[in-house]
Amino acid sequence: MFVEIFVLSVFAGVLGALLGLGGGVIIIPGLTLLIGLPIRYAIGASIVSVIATSSGAAAVYVRGGISNLRIGIALEVATTVGALSGAFLAGHVSARWLYVVFGALLGYSAIALLGRLRLELPGEVPHDPLASLLRLSGAYYDQVLHRRVPYAATSVIPGGLMMYVAGLLSGLLGIGSGLFKVLAMDVIMRLPMKVSTATSNFMIGVTAAASAGVYFVRGDIHPLIAAPVALGVLAGAWAGTTVMQRLRSTTLRKLFVPVLAIVAIQMIARGLGI
Repeated sequence: MFVEIFVLSVFAGVLGALLGLGGGVIIIPGLTLLIGLPIRYAIGASIVSVIATSSGAAAVYVRGGISNLRIGIALEVATTVGALSGAFLAGHVSARWLYVVFGALLGYSAIALLGRLRLELPGEVPHDPLASLLRLSGAYYDQVLHRRVPYAATSVIPGGLMMYVAGLLSGLLGIGSGLFKVLAMDVIMRLPMKVSTATSNFMIGVTAAASAGVYFVRGDIHPLIAAPVALGVLAGAWAGTTVMQRLRSTTLRKLFVPVLAIVAIQMIARGLGI
């Protein structure tokens, strides 16, 4: 199964780097639905894949000025606390309900993004005094628009609460919860889509590392599964970072929605025994 897992992981790494998902959104259903591995081992391998994606993609995005380190570090406090909470809860939740919860949350995410498919940049955003105090703003050069794009965050407190939930889901489901981090920054905090996905890639590795030790001690990280996953995801993430900088934000959203919808349906069906 080494080659099959490696190829699947490369694909997951590309999508993870493009969409800020960390690869777990592909790794978990791929290993369970396509290869037939137990979901506990799939979640453990996914934690490893999230760390690998973050390591491969974050460096490129930080060097290119797309990731906002100040925003990422400020929000990472809430996600790390949530990740630790979720990791300890995971051992007490049945595999069947892990499928259902995972699928339902993915479906909600897909629906939330439908109304923003044609939005390239957020435009003017409401002023948030806390965002100004913390200096949660920045600018990056967009290779598609051929200009520098300034931006500022808003709704910092609601975004922070969403980040705690993202961390909780990361520890519970082993997915890195990048999709919820992207949603929090894109929909709630009104950051550009490229900044949201790039900053999410920077954050997900820290969140996953916070809960990885718990999974390792519990025996959920199988070396012969985690090794090809890490190698494949790292290779895919390197390719995905190059592609992302040459795509429009609207294109990223159009890729984001169907991936979430398809996986959501598959996981809910598996959880319900269909």
